[in-house]
Amino acid sequence: MQLYSTNNPNLRVNFEQALFEGLPTDNGLFMPLLIPALPNSFFRDLPNLSFPETAFRVAQNLLQGAIPNDDLHRIINEAINFPAPLVTLSDREHVLELFHGPSLAFKDFGARFMAGCMAHFRKRDLCILVATSGDTGGAVAAGFFNTPGIRVVILYPSGKVSVLQEKQLTTLGHNIQALEVQGSFDDCQTLVKQAFLDQELRSAIELSSANSINIARLIPQSFYYFEAYRQLPNKQTHLAFSIPSGNFGNLTAGLLAKRMGLPIKNLIAATNTNDVVPAYLHSGNYKTQPSKTTLSNAMDVGNPSNFARMKDLYGSTWNIMRDEIKGYAFNDAQTEDAMQQVEKQFNYVMDPHTAIGHLALQSYLQDYPNHQGVVLSTAHPAKFLPDVERILGHSIEVPNRLAELKHLPKQSVVMEVNYSTFKTWLLNNIKH
Repeated sequence: MQLYSTNNPNLRVNFEQALFEGLPTDNGLFMPLLIPALPNSFFRDLPNLSFPETAFRVAQNLLQGAIPNDDLHRIINEAINFPAPLVTLSDREHVLELFHGPSLAFKDFGARFMAGCMAHFRKRDLCILVATSGDTGGAVAAGFFNTPGIRVVILYPSGKVSVLQEKQLTTLGHNIQALEVQGSFDDCQTLVKQAFLDQELRSAIELSSANSINIARLIPQSFYYFEAYRQLPNKQTHLAFSIPSGNFGNLTAGLLAKRMGLPIKNLIAATNTNDVVPAYLHSGNYKTQPSKTTLSNAMDVGNPSNFARMKDLYGSTWNIMRDEIKGYAFNDAQTEDAMQQVEKQFNYVMDPHTAIGHLALQSYLQDYPNHQGVVLSTAHPAKFLPDVERILGHSIEVPNRLAELKHLPKQSVVMEVNYSTFKTWLLNNIKH
């Protein structure tokens, strides 16, 4: 497998290099040189494949021998040992539950696959830097916990993640270190990117990333698009996926699935008031903005990294991207109302992010009445317990693996938004 930088198509690396480097030296993002279409035999077999079998064949198609088949089988079987069930709310709306893994969020798929890949290549004395707006950090912490030779440093915005999300980041200890940044997610992401571009730092510490800027985090997120399609009761109606979006890695993974032949008519960029991408899709004008704090905190991103990959896939052609990707944005009041209405109508509890996906799909179906859609449910509602219970007016069940975090002590280092301070902390605390 060969990959190139979105900033320079002539900058080429193999999968192992992209996995450990995370970010190209020119501040682009790595993309596969080839995205091969899956053979017709795959789609004939799909109804009878298990989720891990589906994931293996998709990964094999993309990785093109970068990992031997036996090892790839093992990595996937260990990473994807939990389901992604499709719940049908109506004949036109389905919900793919991606929160049945260890951290109760969709990012478990990517984090566990990436950890398995790193273990396969036996890289040692590695520091993984990850910025999180909520769920990424918990998934990465769980995926890499106690992995020999790997330290994980998680940067999260102080006061802008839920209480239980913060506990997932700050209670494991051992090889997991949380930095509580006095700023926004975009500030966290900027610090991480600066570190990757700092050659002095990288000569002292071996760095890699577990954000969706790392292609190894993004590839496995394409797997569950195929799993959703496999479970659809009706495969004849035009299909759209509604994707609650922050950094747009999940949507970009859907674009990979579409390029590999999955019959997706449209992808729906569903956002809160941080609507940079929907605004671009409507106007052709891409303008980043300071992130706004909302109820759906994992989507509070004003400068989404993966937009570079989206533009690269479409050759920066706005009208073609607009034809295939539809964008919708909603505020907190609309989100709360949707959560209440879904429970009343379907007896189904959604977290705020999934509710935005539902709202976007409803808007889309008004424009395309002969289509059906799948909402990606990205997190368990219990991760946002105080807000969900306040909005719904009653208590909800909390999974044991989340409830047991409540009384564990928080361990974090408060960090100002200053790259020099961050760099000094890394050099003083990450020893090899």
